[in-house]
Amino acid sequence: MYLDNSATTQVSEEVFEEMKPYFREEFGNPSTLYKYGRESKKALDLARQRVADAINAKPEEIIFTSGGSESDNLALKGVAFKYLNQGKHIITTEIEHPAIKDTLKFLEGFDFKVTYLPVYENGIIKVEDLENAITDDTILITIMHGNNEIGTIQPIEEIGKIAREKGIIFHTDAVQTFGKIEVDVEKLNVDLLSLSSHKINGPKGVGAIYIKKGIRLVPLIHGGGQERGIRSGTENVPGIVGFGKACELAACNLNEHQEKLSSIRDELIDKVLTTIPEAYVNGDMEQRLPNLVNFRFKAIEGESLILLLDAKGYQASTGSACSSNKLEASPVLTALGLDPVDVHGSLRVSLAPESDSFDVDEFVDIIGSSVSRLRQMSPLWNQDLDYDGVMCKKHGDDCRMC
Repeated sequence: MYLDNSATTQVSEEVFEEMKPYFREEFGNPSTLYKYGRESKKALDLARQRVADAINAKPEEIIFTSGGSESDNLALKGVAFKYLNQGKHIITTEIEHPAIKDTLKFLEGFDFKVTYLPVYENGIIKVEDLENAITDDTILITIMHGNNEIGTIQPIEEIGKIAREKGIIFHTDAVQTFGKIEVDVEKLNVDLLSLSSHKINGPKGVGAIYIKKGIRLVPLIHGGGQERGIRSGTENVPGIVGFGKACELAACNLNEHQEKLSSIRDELIDKVLTTIPEAYVNGDMEQRLPNLVNFRFKAIEGESLILLLDAKGYQASTGSACSSNKLEASPVLTALGLDPVDVHGSLRVSLAPESDSFDVDEFVDIIGSSVSRLRQMSPLWNQDLDYDGVMCKKHGDDCRMC
């Protein structure tokens, strides 16, 4: 059972079938004038319309990219270098995706000043902190819609209203929220928005950025002038076709999938918290994505838990796939004010609409037995026992793990 859909998703059959002709039969370059090129251009136009419809934008406001990371880079660098004469201050949060945080570090090397807003124990910023951070030099606010590790949803609509009143460009990374909850660029009051195909059962290597009419960006890639000169390079036609179809399907099935995933998520949370001692949910219990939950188990290593679950056929993660090769404590979980030792005992479970055969009871039993096994070997857990290991000082005689 694959339970790491925040890392990537399986390409749906409908998407795959729509892509297939553009690998061989309809292989033309959309910038050419003859039939093959015109057919590819028509496919791009349809995909652009589908993406725009899914987020309530205009087709000309959609620029195709290689994915969420490129869209984030284009938004931040594009605004920073276009508007640097108006100011060099940017506001963000402590829990952004590495594509945002590392890009901001790059910009700091060019004397841009970045304010990193704190999040509180629920993983959400306070709007008053944002208002207090704004200065006359602020040109950009970038705050992700839904967090990729803990699933908390930020008050983007309210932030967007403030940014618009102040005349500040506002970008949000909606890679994790799109296809899970409503993403409407008009309601959210955003100027720039990043999307990725492979998070919504589309192919990898393709994404898009919404650029509100009137916003100007400095391009990252120069060349043939494709994508209105904002993103040069011959378009990935099969990938874009697949992305467009995935957007159409996500929009059509949004309400049904949201209800289904929320139900499974809530059942999972309830059973984990009621059957496994010292288990916690990271992030807000209400303002969160319907398909994602991040647990924390005291006195274990999350990586070891992942391996035990994998051996039983369940594939989950400890957090962001983009940070999985790093051994330090998750910056997102640390930003919640958690003990770094406890942070290492995290488990991220992210569901997909096709998780029909997911047996919550069986999965929770396997988590419980795996956590128990790891705690038996953990000095952090055993230090709570009496010297003879008979009674747990923390839980008393009723502690089932001890």
